[in-house]
Amino acid sequence: MKTKFAIGCLVQWYEVDIIGEYIDSLSDAIDGYNGDVLIDFTICMNQDLEKCIDESRLEDCRKKILSIVTNVKCTANITTDLVTVSDYRREFNSNYCEQADVLIWGESDAILPKQMFTVLDSLHQQVKDIDPKYLGFFGTCKMWDDSWKVLEHPEFTDKPFISGDEKNWWSLRYDMNKEEMNSINDKTDELDVRIASPHKFNGCGLVISSEVIKAGVNIPKSVFFVHEDTAFMQMTNKVLGNIPQYVIKNILLVHNRKHKNKRKYVKGEDHLADKDPGGKRLTHDWYMKANKMCEQNYINLFNPKYKSYTWEDVWK
Repeated sequence: MKTKFAIGCLVQWYEVDIIGEYIDSLSDAIDGYNGDVLIDFTICMNQDLEKCIDESRLEDCRKKILSIVTNVKCTANITTDLVTVSDYRREFNSNYCEQADVLIWGESDAILPKQMFTVLDSLHQQVKDIDPKYLGFFGTCKMWDDSWKVLEHPEFTDKPFISGDEKNWWSLRYDMNKEEMNSINDKTDELDVRIASPHKFNGCGLVISSEVIKAGVNIPKSVFFVHEDTAFMQMTNKVLGNIPQYVIKNILLVHNRKHKNKRKYVKGEDHLADKDPGGKRLTHDWYMKANKMCEQNYINLFNPKYKSYTWEDVWK
């Protein structure tokens, strides 16, 4: 029996000009798989954190995102509530662990390999009876430092790291497209699958067997904004120990985390065209506070004397 997958993605309204690339690659991956894939989206129109330049533009974003998302057969929820990536992924895990064999964390700035579901189906069929609780990750683009080399695709890992480089395809700030990714993945004849121990991953394209969630692992509610991937890793290790994390090293999943179109139409950011998305967020005081508070919360997850920060603390 084919593996049943669920893949979920949170889309913020300001990601309107990037989500189409993710949907296009997801459609290719679905077309290449003859099993079941449940697709989930939450489209967040909330402006508590980022405000749109005007209401008419916000409505345009809503309509465009919805039209793009519905190009695939999916469940799409539109909300005006404040929903962060931590909130979304926590609920996605809970909602779909009983419906699918394997969960995948999608991301608006990802481009998914067309081989994704067929490769993961093969992996699941081989390990499900031996190691039913496992994690997975595809080869990724160049990361922040050498500690991430265990995840980097072989064609990236020995390339130089040049700060500010936007021209070379291997650089941190380069916006790779689907065709470029496919040209790399089409070179692979035999999969290079390794085990990452200790665990090492970020949230973009994380693969989780549903048995992990059923066993009680999830993102703690104290991690209310960011760092959900690190907190999930800590919870996995606490509850289940060093379960296998399979890395499909030579199949690339693109993570365009510095994509120039990732944050559009945000009020007060129009003069920051030279900055990447992270640089734009760093200009907001609330972001710096929420980031730091979530960091402290995950660092102290298992400290019985620690009281967690909340959004209320951010706004004080």
